[in-house]
Amino acid sequence: MTYVLDSNIITYERERFAEKKPVISALKSSYRPDITAYSPCIRFYFCGGKCYNLRMMREYIYQHPDWPNFTWDRNKILTILCDVKKEQGLLLGKTQVIGFQSRDSAALHITVQEIVRSAEIEGQILNMALVRSSVARRLGIAIDDEAEIIDRNVEGIVTMTLDAALNYDEALSNDRLCAWQAGLFPGGWSNLHKIKAGAYRDDANGPMVIVSGPIGREKIHYQAPAAALAPVEMDKFLSWANAESDMDYLLKAAIAHFWFVTIHPFEDGNGRVARAITDWFLSKADQTPQRFYTLSNVINKHRESYYSVLKDTTNTKSMDITKWLEWFLGMTREAITESGEVLARILKKHALLQQIPLTKLNDRQRKIINLLFNGFEGKLTTSKYAKITKTSQDTAGRDLTALVQWGVLERVGYGRSTNYVLR
Repeated sequence: MTYVLDSNIITYERERFAEKKPVISALKSSYRPDITAYSPCIRFYFCGGKCYNLRMMREYIYQHPDWPNFTWDRNKILTILCDVKKEQGLLLGKTQVIGFQSRDSAALHITVQEIVRSAEIEGQILNMALVRSSVARRLGIAIDDEAEIIDRNVEGIVTMTLDAALNYDEALSNDRLCAWQAGLFPGGWSNLHKIKAGAYRDDANGPMVIVSGPIGREKIHYQAPAAALAPVEMDKFLSWANAESDMDYLLKAAIAHFWFVTIHPFEDGNGRVARAITDWFLSKADQTPQRFYTLSNVINKHRESYYSVLKDTTNTKSMDITKWLEWFLGMTREAITESGEVLARILKKHALLQQIPLTKLNDRQRKIINLLFNGFEGKLTTSKYAKITKTSQDTAGRDLTALVQWGVLERVGYGRSTNYVLR
């Protein structure tokens, strides 16, 4: 799809589409100053000494002459936005009346979920215990089951996520985003592929395309703008992102997420960086570095519709992004609702623990209580307790019996079916 610049082709294109000169002039002056020539019909454009043939491309939103001046149904979006802002305010109000310890526990849990699920959206499975330990260590929160192992893949995404949230008052820049992306790929490797890390892509191996399907029968879902255009596109994006405006930060977060993934400036990691940018805006909206709801957790649950709405909104020459904004705000509302449930669990945990003198709880029991409140999968049996805490069956039985007597756990079932759940 990429050809060496041929002056004859440029001349041919200019002569054949002379009637398109006003369009070309507008593109060169206000939209694509680095384009040498452009054909709206055959869809060639010349940039950076190369001729890009877009005849196989669909109609993409970034090809619109008004890009990136997005439009949307203001009445519809304003109604949804007001509802979400109301829920957001109620949630933040709840966090102000709980104790510092409960608030720190909630922020830790939410941040860990955000990191793990953001990676999971892209098919990367992180060890939740290592993520939790890394986040707690950086935030100065004491936890009972701190891991001693350090995983570079975990550290990179934790660094990015916390930088976005903790330093929301610092401007976004090309260097900052490139540092985030480099941290996701230690050594510049993505799985078994060497990639360009810490810099925008160069399309050395061809255009950036999003594909699915087996080799030889790939289906192209999206083709990003040429790499030569990425720097100027990112400059526009960053100028808008850092500018002061009357636009609500929640709405800016939605637009920024879509705008960034449309540019797709990196060879890999664009989705994770986009969600970090979203967190940067949401921290600005909340005016706090502590995150109390996780958008990535909800996006991961609705991954199919996430990619579907992105495809529908990018694979068009309409600048109307109402459908994307509706979807994003709907997911934010769901994330806030789920966060209320998380806060309720954490408050319940602290209420239960206050019933027990801390001197009575041993390290094994504290570890199990934390696991149960952090989403333990499956049923907790005496055997599992013994395996997790590396103790004997008899000791596990005594620990569990004590937790039942203190009102923390409830025994369910009989005989070999016996298991334990939180009260």
